[in-house]
Amino acid sequence: MYIYCTLLSTIRIHQFSANFFCWFLSLIDCKDLKLSGEMGKSGRDWTQIYAIYGVEEWQTPVFLLMNAAGFATLSVVFLLYFEPICLLLQRHHLLRGPAAARFAAGFAGSVTALSAVCLLFAAANFFYSAVALHWEMSQRVVSSVPDWSSVRHALDLGCGRGILLNAVALQLKKSGSSGSVVGLTPPRTGAPVPNHTLRTAGLEGVQEYVTCRAGDPRTLPFSDSYFDVVVSAAFVHTVGKELGQKTAAAAAERMRVVGEVVRVLKAGGVGVVWDLVHAEEYVQRLKELKMEEISVSEGVTAFMATSHIVSFRKPPHHFLGSAEVRLDWRFNYTHSSINNL
Repeated sequence: MYIYCTLLSTIRIHQFSANFFCWFLSLIDCKDLKLSGEMGKSGRDWTQIYAIYGVEEWQTPVFLLMNAAGFATLSVVFLLYFEPICLLLQRHHLLRGPAAARFAAGFAGSVTALSAVCLLFAAANFFYSAVALHWEMSQRVVSSVPDWSSVRHALDLGCGRGILLNAVALQLKKSGSSGSVVGLTPPRTGAPVPNHTLRTAGLEGVQEYVTCRAGDPRTLPFSDSYFDVVVSAAFVHTVGKELGQKTAAAAAERMRVVGEVVRVLKAGGVGVVWDLVHAEEYVQRLKELKMEEISVSEGVTAFMATSHIVSFRKPPHHFLGSAEVRLDWRFNYTHSSINNL
């Protein structure tokens, strides 16, 4: 009777895991259907988006799926061979008494089943966030800029495969603007211009609006007040990650990027950043830099983390930190010259 109850409890736990997974799949399907419907309104289909852009760092979801399959197989083994496993634990004196053996086997089977569900959830969320959600959030970023017809120069910081880059280019084309957008990607050894990004622009029919170059986001290779619009999608949080995501040094590197965005933005220009986790840091830094119309969107789960869109406007006649440094330098130079005289 006790064995029957233990088996029944284990089966119920596995059934709960299976039901939870089915619910999650239906939830993902609903999201995809909703997203597909939204894309359909603009003449796009999510399968077309995946076909054009693919999945960056596809090794991550594959790794998660492989581990999920392993844990799922192990949980099925615990379910089908529950009694032999209990006897094996007792026979080798690993546990004292049949009750302890049954508890250990049932607990291990439940943990492996739940681990499989969690890994499948993570893999599905990564796959969804990498392209479908990225595309949707790019449309929101673009819609945060009130007037694209007057935009002459735009910058996509950390352009990656070009999802946001091409969304900006499509908007420039749609608005009849004569402007262009530059995609900046971190420098890579032996990889000058990211040809894949330019190829996706060609597939979207906006290659004449797009240029792409490598550069350090902490010291942008552009002059002050050059861009009308600066955008970024799921990139800034990666700057300084080699120093530890939660360290003060990494936070300082991210703040350098925010400062550079403000520096290259024209007075009256608009900046829009969709990023993970660190929205509060960006808002605080933008307040310190005296930006106007700072707004933060509702949280959206992306890559198993909370993401937000932070938008702001650079006020007219704004004095940047770098300009203040140059003024200090001129003062010191003049002061030292007078002393030399």
